[in-house]
Amino acid sequence: MRAITQFNICVLLGILLGNLLIEAQGQPSGFGQANTNVFKSRITPRWFQNNTRFWYRNDLRAGTKEFIVVDAERGVRTTAFDHEKLAVSLTKAAGAEYKADRLPFDSIAFTDDAKAIVVKAGGAMWKCDLATYECAKTDDNAGRFLSDDPTENPPSARRRQQSQVANEPRRFTDKSPDGQWSAFVKDQNLFVRSTKDGGGETQLSRDGKEGFAYGRVEWSRNSKIIAAFRIEPGDRKEVHLVQSSPSGGGRAKLQSRPYALPGDKLTTYELNLFDVETQKQIKPEIDRFEHGWETPRLRWSHDGRRVAHPQVDRGHQRFRVTEVNVETGEARLLIDEISETFIWTAHTESLGLRRVNWLDKTDDIIYVSERDGWRRLYLVDAKQGKIANQISKGDWVVRGIDRIDEENRQVWFQASGKNKDQDPYFIHYYRVNFDGTGLVALTEGNGNHTIQFSPDRRYIIDTFSRVDKAPVHELRRASDGQRVCGLEEADIADLRAAGWEAPEVFVAKARDGQTDIWGIITRPRNFDPQKKYPVIEDIYAGPQSSFVPKSFSAASRYQSLNDLGFIVVKVDGMGTANRSKAFHDVCWKNLKDAGFPDRIRWMKAAAAKYPYMDLTRVGVYGNSAGGQNAAGAVLFHPEFYKVAVASCGCHDNRMDKASWNEQWMGYPVGPQYSECSNIDNAHRLRGKLFLIVGEMDTNVPPESTLRFADALIKAGKDFDLLVIPGGGHGMGGTYGQRRMQDFFVRHLLGKEPPNRNGGSASAHQSQ
Repeated sequence: MRAITQFNICVLLGILLGNLLIEAQGQPSGFGQANTNVFKSRITPRWFQNNTRFWYRNDLRAGTKEFIVVDAERGVRTTAFDHEKLAVSLTKAAGAEYKADRLPFDSIAFTDDAKAIVVKAGGAMWKCDLATYECAKTDDNAGRFLSDDPTENPPSARRRQQSQVANEPRRFTDKSPDGQWSAFVKDQNLFVRSTKDGGGETQLSRDGKEGFAYGRVEWSRNSKIIAAFRIEPGDRKEVHLVQSSPSGGGRAKLQSRPYALPGDKLTTYELNLFDVETQKQIKPEIDRFEHGWETPRLRWSHDGRRVAHPQVDRGHQRFRVTEVNVETGEARLLIDEISETFIWTAHTESLGLRRVNWLDKTDDIIYVSERDGWRRLYLVDAKQGKIANQISKGDWVVRGIDRIDEENRQVWFQASGKNKDQDPYFIHYYRVNFDGTGLVALTEGNGNHTIQFSPDRRYIIDTFSRVDKAPVHELRRASDGQRVCGLEEADIADLRAAGWEAPEVFVAKARDGQTDIWGIITRPRNFDPQKKYPVIEDIYAGPQSSFVPKSFSAASRYQSLNDLGFIVVKVDGMGTANRSKAFHDVCWKNLKDAGFPDRIRWMKAAAAKYPYMDLTRVGVYGNSAGGQNAAGAVLFHPEFYKVAVASCGCHDNRMDKASWNEQWMGYPVGPQYSECSNIDNAHRLRGKLFLIVGEMDTNVPPESTLRFADALIKAGKDFDLLVIPGGGHGMGGTYGQRRMQDFFVRHLLGKEPPNRNGGSASAHQSQ
């Protein structure tokens, strides 16, 4: 009996076990389709041990399936075996009838020579010769299987995680790396104790005191130096939530927690260094670290003689990496960036980037910055304390770092905007040398890309799509990015037959008459171009990302609103991210702008092309920052927006988290906060406004909405307010969504929704 490739055998049982667990949890399997009307939308490769071939399964309509093998070296895609012959042979061997397109297994394992496969059918394992198609039972499987499903953590993801972990700063601990010492804080001061002889305590600091005590102890790599911070707590002012309707009944419950607002006193950290042997204390002459949203992250040099940390000044206009000589306390700046607007350092969760990426072998840094107008990569020479060279060049935006290869001095990264004939938000993948030479584009198709590497990173499975184009899968070489062969194109014929229509991508010029503004338009399924349709904008203008969808989805975006008779649009205006720094800077100290001049101009351009878009009836809705934007639409632009639904909005940036608002609105708190405040501008309201808020919103304090309501009442304005008992940071679930729809039907269509209190619910009259 030929030996079966251990990797593939392990994969086989891993898949079988994984699928059972997934089915038990009611989730689609790694091979399954996200929508029963879409086929071949994903590829989950199973690489052979030599990494030159892989197989995958296509799930097809009516529960049928096929198995595919790809020879990456030859660029050949074929069926993994003759499905008809295998069905006949397996039927004969197992004594049960099997069909070629409905084989009883979901996974296969190839023998080492790839001349046979092992499958599971009828409760038994079968080895089937691919020359004769004879199948025989086999028991060569005991103890040779993995217990996990590789689809959950493919090699590319594992490598990326390992790379990130390698670059993480050392976690602080009380034990020295050599195990000889233990450090601890007592009576607000720093002490050490030998772990070898059970010796007594040695006090290293004497300036700790109540309200300015030591903490965050961290050892150097060589166990000779301790870094510790004297910490002065911030205000720790609280935000309060009242849970009016707790489960089980009883009295309402008060929930309180610290919540720093713009202008609050934040915690500060003073760096101190201690030589354990000499007991010498050094206070480097550097600014205190002041933050309410993060704590200092130290990075020790390999020789233990230097320690550095990144620091963002309050107000986010200066970013530094300061390095200190632990023997002398002398400090120098490795990075010192100053901006007239803001430096994006907080709420970067959508970026997939860290600004500072330390190189383990050289102590150098891959630095991410918009200092030259676009988000680019720079190499910082730590010895010289300056930028050595620019790595990425051009008017396009780095969107993520996938891998830093120090051995070959290369960065593998994601970027958008380099393909000038494509949507500037589409993500593509690249590789470049540390010195900025040798840029290789790993992807090229006109769409938004994701990739999967072969285990040895020689090949890439590239998947790209658009909102108006189903996924396409290609095999490409990682060495030069060249296409090896096509794999699949998703089949959405059934989806279209079921009534799905792709959103239209629409582009118009911004307020400057030059910059392209991108958005999408969705229409009713029974669309009649001879009719006039009110327009609703789904808005979110938060500066921390861009929000118009770029990838294919089988879901009918905005179908419920479309079916009611509305055209729905979504736009990324100036002030949002992932374009140039100048594009982004529009939000600076001016969140009320929200890109409205661009959005309005975009809709007017769309209506000029499509006269059925009725711009005398424009509504808008949004949640969180989008709630602030939606309400701002009928305060600051009521000549265009007539109806707004705003949920859980940050209606005054002085009442929301310091980290977010000080970054975009500036510090110290100045008159710009009032100028952008929906509360202070409540008297401007024209049109119809519906406010929704969850009383247990832990993101934006609910009092923001309630104070806005108070200001509207004092200004004599009419509006609607819905408070969701127990509700969180959202539109209020199904009930809130229905109320929003009713509001638009009433005020944009001029029709009264069904009386749901007077009988059985019925469809909206507008349908």
